[in-house]
Amino acid sequence: MDNAAEQAAFDRILEHLRQSRGFDFTAYKRASLMRRVFKRMHVLDVRTFDEYLDYLQVRPDEFEPLFNTILINVTSFFRDPDVWDTFRAMVLPSLNGGPDRKDAVRVWSAGCAAGQEAYSAAIMLAEELGMDAFRDRVKIYATDVDEEALAQARQATYSAKQVAEIPPALIEKYFDHHGDAYTFNRELRRSVIFGRHDLIQDAPISRVDLLLCRNTLMYFNAEAQARIMARFYFSVNPGGFLALGRAEMLFSHTAMFQPVDLKRRIFKTVPKVSARDRLLLIAQSGREDDVQPPPDYARLRDVAFDSAMDSEIVLDAGSRMVAANAAARRQFDLSGSDIGARFQDLELSYRPAELRPAIDRARHDRREVTLKSITWAHGGNSRFLDVIVAPLHDDDRQFLGTRISFVDVTPIKSLQDELRHSKQELETAYEELQSTNEELETTNEELQSTVEELETTNEELQSTNEELETMNEELQSTNEELQTMNEELRNRSTELNSTNAFLEAVFTSLRSGVVVLDRQMRVQVWNAGATNLWGLRADEAQHAYFFGLDIGLAVGELQQPIKDVLSGQPYRETTLTAMSRRGKPFECRVSVSPLTGLDRALTGVILLMEEQARAD
Repeated sequence: MDNAAEQAAFDRILEHLRQSRGFDFTAYKRASLMRRVFKRMHVLDVRTFDEYLDYLQVRPDEFEPLFNTILINVTSFFRDPDVWDTFRAMVLPSLNGGPDRKDAVRVWSAGCAAGQEAYSAAIMLAEELGMDAFRDRVKIYATDVDEEALAQARQATYSAKQVAEIPPALIEKYFDHHGDAYTFNRELRRSVIFGRHDLIQDAPISRVDLLLCRNTLMYFNAEAQARIMARFYFSVNPGGFLALGRAEMLFSHTAMFQPVDLKRRIFKTVPKVSARDRLLLIAQSGREDDVQPPPDYARLRDVAFDSAMDSEIVLDAGSRMVAANAAARRQFDLSGSDIGARFQDLELSYRPAELRPAIDRARHDRREVTLKSITWAHGGNSRFLDVIVAPLHDDDRQFLGTRISFVDVTPIKSLQDELRHSKQELETAYEELQSTNEELETTNEELQSTVEELETTNEELQSTNEELETMNEELQSTNEELQTMNEELRNRSTELNSTNAFLEAVFTSLRSGVVVLDRQMRVQVWNAGATNLWGLRADEAQHAYFFGLDIGLAVGELQQPIKDVLSGQPYRETTLTAMSRRGKPFECRVSVSPLTGLDRALTGVILLMEEQARAD
């Protein structure tokens, strides 16, 4: 399969996952995503993407292991200790709502995996604020898209190996120990809230003082990272902090976050001073709820409307005037009795211009209608007005009324005349500047090209760094799996050695001679009793052909009993005249029993040889 066909097949897998499971992986870095899917295909011995798509369609239960393979849940308590030391030294004292204040402290652990990072933050804050203040003031929101990891996090129970990085004093203080299980303190656990959250699709958590998103952004492409960072900027309070992973940087987001400790990837929000920029960021993040005024701001809206510089009036759906600000009342001699009157009964409806057709057109077309440069003669002065007629609708697009604004453009008209005169003078200067501007543009283009090359190189280095960090986590995950398998093999080896020692002790303790043969009549076991009977050591007899042994027993006479047992008879016994290792003749009773394996298959025979007591 060529590369284009392979990419198309992979796209079909992503589309199937989106339609059948509602999870969109297209925002993830494609190379890393393909590598994780290849790993799962290797486990199933599936060679092509099309074959794996067929497998997914036939086996819906395959989605869960695939999901667990794609989402690399590599985490630990107090991962990268130097970062947590920096939190204690630089972040905690200056948190909005820090230890010297009494308001709430809100922490968001995004991409929390099995919860170790969220509980590490809980321990850190509890140590800083004290247990009582922590319970009263702190809320930690821990989110991830992996439901299986969240289920483990909610249990808050970890093995001795998982808590090994925590100092023993903190384990004793914050965990309940039951056997090999360590459970996080139940009282503090109530302040940690776990939930499923998609950083791309779901609305961000707001009013956050500290946002931990370490080694999560590096799995997303550049466009998705930009969207997530816009949401993070909306989430974090002014003066709040953002912590990223070692391979994650904010080269293109310096307008939102500034570094506090660049080496440890700790950043602080840039103050939100521009309303326009704030609205743009909210549009990127998909959140608009915080820009809506609260219900108790109605009086403020009325005062703001009344104090507007431009004259404005508001008509209801029946064209009755329901409001006029102070500027409109002064300019058009409106009084309180005019409120509620029909607009067509007012002089304002036809002077300074006929407004009723404009009102009807604005309502019908559902858009603003503007009347330009209307002459308004009043009090011996002539002014020029722009009249803007705008329809008003509710959220359901139902017509509520009309707003009419009268904008005084007289200064603009004067400026236009002056501008026309100045334009002629500027044309001459423009021609002189044109030549200089072309030279500057050439220089600017060269500089811009250099800057773009540097930015491209920087982005490539950043992408490579993120890719290396991703591969490092994958290797760490694989190493943990190999360690688990190695430990299982070691345990099984120990059990096998113990079993062999037990069997050796049993064979040694038997006074009778015991010989175990395989189906090829090779000696597998030759115990001490057999050595005492025939004088042949175990190392001499093992793996030797039994019927070729030179002992004081006519082994050839045992061929038939052995053959009978191998043919299915359960037991045979015979007595033979034999010669002991000391040359003493005696009657030897030989019992032949079948030897079966775990699958009940006949694998050989067991010979029990003992001297038969003589009857007195």
